[in-house]
Amino acid sequence: MPIYKYKTFEEAERALWNFHPDEAYFIKVAELWDFANKLSPINYPKGIFKYRSIEEANKHREKLEIAYAKKLMSVRNACLP
Repeated sequence: MPIYKYKTFEEAERALWNFHPDEAYFIKVAELWDFANKLSPINYPKGIFKYRSIEEANKHREKLEIAYAKKLMSVRNACLP
């Protein structure tokens, strides 16, 4: 893996972006998301939900994710000797 030197943080940040993705790129991204889902799957409730604002929707999602994280921690702590 080559080592690159950058003069500014912005230059290094730009190097992370792929502006011309090909088929292999999308396959790798799909594999990454699949792997992440296998490591920590989260089940969101099924259905369509209406919110008055994006903030309300974000609060609902955050509440679900925190509840899932707490459940996961309690299960993992229960497995410890």
